[in-house]
Amino acid sequence: MNRPVWLFDLDNTLHQASPHIFPHINRAMTEYIAHHLGVDHDQAAAIRQEYWVRYGATLLGLIRHHGTDPGHFLHATHQFPDLRRMVVFERPVIHALRRLPGRKILFSNAPRHYAAAILDITGLGACFDAVYSVESVRYRPKPMLSGFRALLRAERLDPRRCIMVEDSLANLVAAKKLGMKTVWVSAGSRRSPSVDAKITSVLELPGRCGRL
Repeated sequence: MNRPVWLFDLDNTLHQASPHIFPHINRAMTEYIAHHLGVDHDQAAAIRQEYWVRYGATLLGLIRHHGTDPGHFLHATHQFPDLRRMVVFERPVIHALRRLPGRKILFSNAPRHYAAAILDITGLGACFDAVYSVESVRYRPKPMLSGFRALLRAERLDPRRCIMVEDSLANLVAAKKLGMKTVWVSAGSRRSPSVDAKITSVLELPGRCGRL
């Protein structure tokens, strides 16, 4: 019962989404917003970015201000011509995860079909005891505390046993409020009192887990 439970984000934490995947998703989201809100490309791009900064997820802003159907939005914006060729992943990450003591749960703001595809392409699926996509928490993505609490209730977890590993500082601030330990995957120089450990890659985790 004293073993930790690791909660891992997916994009830009376990694999690198910035080179190919995020630009594709951003373009798809901008096109979706332009079409469904009846605005031009520049306005759509500004709305997408504003909601991401303001709420931590573009989806939340669209739901709150425009009544967007979350399932339709996520399905439309997470279609890829050849996802396998777009994934940037270091195979040693799998070995690093296997060296960590305790349970491991994936907690991603991504839709289920996309998360499942990434786990299959990378081989990471076998590393996790459970997978929580944005549908799993009823479209209450991080950093919403209600999304975190939904996962904690479903898995019957004490947040004080949990270690959240993320590239998003806002999501770690939320995790810290609930009593979790936090690990920030970032190459930047910024520091935060909400971060217990900072690493540039998940590959560093086995050597740092004793301090957590």
